[in-house]
Amino acid sequence: MTQQPVRRSSWGAFFFLAVLGLCLGAGGARAELPSTAVASGAPDEGNNRVEAALLTDVAQVKAGDAFRVGVRFRMDPGWHIYWKNPGESGLASEVTWDTPGTTVGALQWPAPSTFRTSDGYITTFGYADEVLLFAEARASGQAQGSLQLSAAADVLVCEVHCLPAQLMLTRNLPVGPRTQPDPEHEPVFAAAHARVPVAPESSGHGVTLALDTKPLTAGQPFTGTLSVTGPQGQPVSVGDKDFFYPERIPGIARLTLSPVAGSPGTFKLEGEAAPDVPAQEPRLTGVLRLGSPGPTALTVSLPLASVVAAAPGAAPVAKAVAAQKSPAVAAPVAAESSLSLGLVLLFAFLGGALLNLMPCVFPVLALKAYGFTRTVHAERGKVGLHALAYAGGIVGSLLVLAGVVLALRAGGSSVGWGFQFQEPLFVAAVAAVLVAFALNLFGVFNVGTDGTALVEKVDSSHGFARSAGEGVLAVVLATPCSAPLLGTAVGFALAAGPATVLATFFMLGVGLALPFCLLVLVPGLTKFLPKPGAWMERGKQLLGFALLGTTVWLVWVMGGLTGVDGMARLLAFLAVVGLGAWLYGLVQGASGGRKAAGVAAVVAVLAVGGFLSLRFDETGPAVRKASLVAEAQPWDETAVAAALKAGQPVFIDFTADWCLTCKFNERTVLTREDVRAAFAQHKVAFFVADWTRRDERISAKLAEFGRAGVPMYLVVSPAAPDKPEVLPELLTSDSVTDAVRRAAGRVADAR
Repeated sequence: MTQQPVRRSSWGAFFFLAVLGLCLGAGGARAELPSTAVASGAPDEGNNRVEAALLTDVAQVKAGDAFRVGVRFRMDPGWHIYWKNPGESGLASEVTWDTPGTTVGALQWPAPSTFRTSDGYITTFGYADEVLLFAEARASGQAQGSLQLSAAADVLVCEVHCLPAQLMLTRNLPVGPRTQPDPEHEPVFAAAHARVPVAPESSGHGVTLALDTKPLTAGQPFTGTLSVTGPQGQPVSVGDKDFFYPERIPGIARLTLSPVAGSPGTFKLEGEAAPDVPAQEPRLTGVLRLGSPGPTALTVSLPLASVVAAAPGAAPVAKAVAAQKSPAVAAPVAAESSLSLGLVLLFAFLGGALLNLMPCVFPVLALKAYGFTRTVHAERGKVGLHALAYAGGIVGSLLVLAGVVLALRAGGSSVGWGFQFQEPLFVAAVAAVLVAFALNLFGVFNVGTDGTALVEKVDSSHGFARSAGEGVLAVVLATPCSAPLLGTAVGFALAAGPATVLATFFMLGVGLALPFCLLVLVPGLTKFLPKPGAWMERGKQLLGFALLGTTVWLVWVMGGLTGVDGMARLLAFLAVVGLGAWLYGLVQGASGGRKAAGVAAVVAVLAVGGFLSLRFDETGPAVRKASLVAEAQPWDETAVAAALKAGQPVFIDFTADWCLTCKFNERTVLTREDVRAAFAQHKVAFFVADWTRRDERISAKLAEFGRAGVPMYLVVSPAAPDKPEVLPELLTSDSVTDAVRRAAGRVADAR
């Protein structure tokens, strides 16, 4: 029997199409994506390596209704962007919303993938091909017309090399009587949502954590066991070796998970607490990708344990914290950094004493020598009190500095010795104080005196407050210097608990103040001081030029921080300070209303001058020579790893423009012909880590080696990249060339 074809009338076809169109209208309208909602960036070889589009899962939204908004990234083959924790390199992707009339929730992150460099040293987390980063949004109940949605996407796009991309996206979403899904993009959001890790309680999984030791100790390793069960309590397994993606955890320097053989669902946790004690108890947070039953990506958020400071005399906190596994980030072996608290305090005391010989402290010490010379012969009964006031100014200001360090550290900042000189306003303030001191020595004005007689001037300007103030100034000028032994002691202290920090800074102050205190308190030493005379007034003026010389150095430091424009602004402000000092000198001897008016004029001049001139570019100079060594290149972990892979020994100079010890080493050692010849002979790759402006990467690297400030010098051999050699703060040509030969010799031995 032959089946007859079905006949449809033209009216039937019309009716069918009408019903189909009605269904599409009810199911959702498709909205065309405007050109402003699409942008591309990261140009490379004529192609943009990433494209971003601002999407919504609705074509129209009703006022007060919820919808989803996101940025879809499409990368060229072989290129990728990064997760919220990029891993050991890269930068976290960022999406910033600007949506007036719409509230946008937290960004939802699909489970990432793992990327490794060809040598296996660096592991990162991110996305290849395509990913949608989205969030739940809700239109305002009073929304009318349309919603303006804008997003700023900031991503780093990497293949072998990396390219930054800043993409601006904007579009309008119509507001109507009902919410209509977008049939094209709603499935895209559904697919992205399916990739977002879920909480264990919502999937029926069980996750527990048991630590072997509680509490955790700052700077020390810890272990534990993570147990995961399926929805029915059955054991689970992982799909491959890349199954755990930790988030960045404040207070934890390193954390890994590894399956326990023969125990499905059981994982060994190994980690190390950071040197700093976190403000809050850390939590184990991350993504766990399971193989069965599933596959399922779970979010993990479990309390670890409180972190306490290491006890006095405990094991070192300056071990290798493998926040990065590049060979350039390895730290010295533990035996090399083991310090007891007693030894650290001894180092702090000796380092403080040696600071008296540093050029950044000498002008103030010379000024103090002048004051003591006069005091010893004129006020023998008060010499001890002057010495104690000077020591009190030093110790007190150092304890204040220690308190500032502890406060910043409690707030999550990483600070080190000399960190104040990374701030332009601080440099300007110190320069202004030095200029005012110099003008006082030149006689432009006098501190606390009526100017009637030279002896009375000297007596008044060298009171106990003056002695204490000179101690404070000595500390201010000492912080950019890192004398031998000082860097190690302060580095240990800044990585330890509050009590150790305070004790170390106290001993540092005692060491800095002791030489002059001994000079005036030990009987018999004062006979070596010269007798007072007319030479003292000329000597005082000469010391004013020494203070101006230190000011010249600070102007140069400002140039490194903010460029030529910043130097000009600082010089303009110093001219205003000079004008204010001169005006104060004119009215200093007056009384009543005239003196009050003069002081008010001085304050007004300084305030207006400071407001107009002390505006510095925080980005610093566009181009700045970081090192006197012509072959030096900026420190970068990827470049260091490449040099080591190519078989080159690596020399890393951690320096700053405000560090006089660093510049002394560069001029007297690193630019010597024999040192440069040794570098050329052994094909040494020379890198400079410039800490003139605050750089958290460099701060973390210094902390890994137990240092709180610069200079620091590392020599890394390709044959032993995990055991870099740390050179002394004060270099010699022999110490550098010998270290380079040892690094090159290891390569030859390995062959």
